[in-house]
Amino acid sequence: MSDPTKRSALLDLLYQRSAKAILSLPSEDQGLAEHRPFPFMALVGQDEMRLALLLAVINPAVSGVLLIGPRGTGKTTAVRSLTTILPAVEVSDCEEGALPADMESNPALAELLYPDCYQAYKAGKPISHYEAVKLVELPLTARLEDVVGGINERIAVQSNKIRLERGLLARADNNILYVDEVNLLDNAIIDAILDAAAAGTYSVRRGPMVGTYRSRFVLVGSMNPEEGALRPQIMDRFGLRVGVRGLFDPTQRHEVYKRMQAYRLNPTTFIKQWEMVSAEALDEVQIARDRLREVDMPDSVLRVGFDLVKQLDIDSHRADYVMFEAARAYAAAAGRNHATLDDLRIAAPLALRQRRSAYMVDYFMEQKQEDEHISQSLDLVAKAAKKRPSRSGRRGTPPAQPPMA
Repeated sequence: MSDPTKRSALLDLLYQRSAKAILSLPSEDQGLAEHRPFPFMALVGQDEMRLALLLAVINPAVSGVLLIGPRGTGKTTAVRSLTTILPAVEVSDCEEGALPADMESNPALAELLYPDCYQAYKAGKPISHYEAVKLVELPLTARLEDVVGGINERIAVQSNKIRLERGLLARADNNILYVDEVNLLDNAIIDAILDAAAAGTYSVRRGPMVGTYRSRFVLVGSMNPEEGALRPQIMDRFGLRVGVRGLFDPTQRHEVYKRMQAYRLNPTTFIKQWEMVSAEALDEVQIARDRLREVDMPDSVLRVGFDLVKQLDIDSHRADYVMFEAARAYAAAAGRNHATLDDLRIAAPLALRQRRSAYMVDYFMEQKQEDEHISQSLDLVAKAAKKRPSRSGRRGTPPAQPPMA
């Protein structure tokens, strides 16, 4: 008779190789790289690119930035370096996404719209917390399921349960979504990103399950025009556009080489050297974001902006909106509460370039000419009809009836 207290060799083997045993082992180096981006303030030159990225961070209403240029000009490095100066944002702990400001601005409406959150706020409980703005990168190999979310396959197989999992768009809420090589992405993924960015929310339906997620993010893209063009619909969604070329000043290129060499040889030391400057820049960005609420746009500056858009034959209303919001962000960064014509002069090229469509200008010009031709032809036909004698009484036309006695 076998001893019940003695385990079999098979059970011993299973126990030794179980998840519990594996987790109890000392962790090994997995070869994962530590996230240590190049400091934003250590970038050399490229003033317009850095300015556009800063304006987008200060005022998300500029609707993002598109960087266009050849390979090796620092586009991706600049975007990733933004994490060193990104400020903290207030994030709601309520399901409805309400913040303390919503409770204070209109308490009666807040009690109606967010009853649970309102009660917690009135009870003195925190309903929000602060998080640093993060940079969420969209890989070129991402599937549509990765982007919008879907059923968690691992949980479905292991636990026989179906659960929707957030996608990259939901994780990018209140953060920055970076799409490298945006012109090479699948059209379905691009459309999903644009719809989510425009609406601020999106829904995922998988069978009977539906999930709705917030997607209020700043979209930053980069592309090399040699590898393909971008659809006009996508191009229009990026608020600011920057052409990024290499630096041709030998002194600047020498400085780029020295800083890159120092960063690659010892990233920790190099980042430490720029730590103080980066901290100061982060504080300035936070101050500018706070001041932005107070910055107004005088009517005189608005009129100049509208006249400029008309002069350039730009149809998109997004163009002037982005231009004015970028000018407000620049004024906030400069420490002013009123935007000026000089602010507009800085923002206009960033917001308006590549928005004038020669195709649409020609299309509407041809339509106008066709309408004029139709109108002229109608006048000629009407004039000829007046000269034509009356045809009353001809065969097939009933004679006029005499008046009744």
